[in-house]
Parts: sequence; structure tokens; C-alpha cells
Amino acid sequence: MSSRSWNLEFLTSFSHNRILIILNQPFSLQLLKLVWNSSKWHYCADGGANRLYDLLMSCPPVPMLLLSHTPPRYRPNLIKGDLDSLRDDVKQFYSSNGIPVVQDQDQNSTDLMKCVAAVEELEKTEGQEYEIVILGGLAGRLDQTIHTLSYLHKLRKIRNQVFVITDDNVGWVLDNGQHTIDIDHSILGPTCGLLPVGIDETILTTRGLRWNLTDHPSSFDGLVSTSNQFVPGENKVYIKTTRPIWWTAELRDLTFQSKSEDKRPGLQLLT
Repeated sequence: MSSRSWNLEFLTSFSHNRILIILNQPFSLQLLKLVWNSSKWHYCADGGANRLYDLLMSCPPVPMLLLSHTPPRYRPNLIKGDLDSLRDDVKQFYSSNGIPVVQDQDQNSTDLMKCVAAVEELEKTEGQEYEIVILGGLAGRLDQTIHTLSYLHKLRKIRNQVFVITDDNVGWVLDNGQHTIDIDHSILGPTCGLLPVGIDETILTTRGLRWNLTDHPSSFDGLVSTSNQFVPGENKVYIKTTRPIWWTAELRDLTFQSKSEDKRPGLQLLT
């Protein structure tokens, strides 16, 4: 049985091997700062560029720095999708500032899938695999949330690290096997969950949670471990699952993070 270790370094440190994909859902400036400044590359999936533009333009003095700062900050490397959501003013702003805006009209792929395809093209050019962090995708329209759940379930077969984050929670797919997850209680909690999405049933064993399981079946027709909790002082959670399962954890209020963010190696605040 395979064994994996996980952490949330994309919330604490910069990596040259990380790409951020911004979806068309709302997010806070605090969360944007953390995930943007920890990633080397930044892609917007169609209307995700609207969200980025509108948020930055609504937060002085960001607009001035967005336009004039050297090197430029908070400018995406790529905007890609079928462009049915990208506003004309946003398209004009970014394209006039040298940001590639790529239209892909393939109706058999979503804007998120189109951006992941762009990541794969970059990986072929650079000869390395990137960790992907998706901003958005677990809120808003139910059909889009289900797509996120389904797509990451598929991506687990071909990619090592794909995370999804919103202002409320972070999640990813744990493949069948054993997993150890590092828990930073200043960022995560107190609640978490194990969701048997896309499978008929799995057998779960856990340690490090308030309500642990031992060889217990989990399915939509049976037990679903929602609203579980981390144990104070326990810095690791152990999970064994016989089938792929979604792991989610509550994200604490990030407003306090901005006060100490500038002290973290590799992270720079927009100030």
C-alpha cells in the first residue's frame, strides 16, 4: 500500500515549482496574497481575470502598484478559456500590458481544464512537473463545485500535487493508501472532513482526529466523516483509505496572517 506525506507549504513559503490557477469565484485579498506570493506562475481561467482585476482595483493603493510597480506585481502570466466570461475592459487592460489572452473554444473542456492543459505545455517545455494550486472551485454554483471534485479525482492519476483553496477551506484528493498530513493549527481548523465522492465505498482508519475511525466503511449511503475536528497539540493526522477520498480542512480567518506574513521567508506583501 502506497504512503504519502502532505503539507500546506503553499500557504507559508515560495516555490519555483508551483503554479496558481485563479477561477471565476470570489476570494479575499488576504488569501490572494498568500497563494500568489508563494507561486512562480499565475494563470487566470477566463472570468478569473475579472475577479483578480476587480479585487485589486478596489483596494488602494494596489491599482497604482499594479500599473507602475517594477517588477510588476499581481499580473498573471496567462489568461485562458473560451472567453465567454472575460469582460472587454479587463481583456483590454491585460492584453495592453503584454499579458497573453488565449481563446480556446473547445466545448469538451472547461476553463480550468484549459488552464491545466497550458500547465502541461509549460511542463513539457521546462522538463519538470509543477504543483498546482487552484483558487476557487469549492463554492458558488453546485455544478461547478461538482466539476472541481470530479476533475481532481481524475487528476490524481496523473499529477502528484493539486490543491483547491477558498477563503473557507482547502481540499485535495487522497488516493488509496496511507497518508500523513502536517497540521498547522494557526492556519487550519478546527474542523475537517473525509468525503467519499465518486466512489461506492471506502474503508477508513484515522489517527489524530477528535473522532477517529478504525477499518470503518464510509459511503454516501452510510457514514460520511463531516464536521470532524483536529486535536489541539496533535500536529499530524494519519489516514488510511482503500479508495480515493476527498480530504477537506477549514481555513482559519487569514486577516491575522497579514500581520506576520512579511516575516515569512519567500513571501512579500503588497504594501
